[in-house]
Amino acid sequence: MSVAKPGATIQYTMARVGIFMGCLVLVAVLVHFGIVPKGLGGSDFVWTILLALVISAPLSFVLLRRQRDQMSQQLVSRVDRAKAKLEANRSQEDGITQ
Repeated sequence: MSVAKPGATIQYTMARVGIFMGCLVLVAVLVHFGIVPKGLGGSDFVWTILLALVISAPLSFVLLRRQRDQMSQQLVSRVDRAKAKLEANRSQEDGITQ
């Protein structure tokens, strides 16, 4: 099993933000040139953001699988270490009271 990089969570988050920003720019250009319909009234900005979210979510799910796995490994190892510390502290307290 490989060791996760120290900043796996930060890398994953930044990649998600990057994919969203790319989709946001793409959707804004498509709306500007009339390829994608504009929102009703003054809702162009909200429409653009929502459409970018809908497009970026499945892209992130597919494209960032490796980064998500690294982040998961890192979080699992941290939780396991915290559980081990908690159990060690609990066993020390049990030894003192007996």
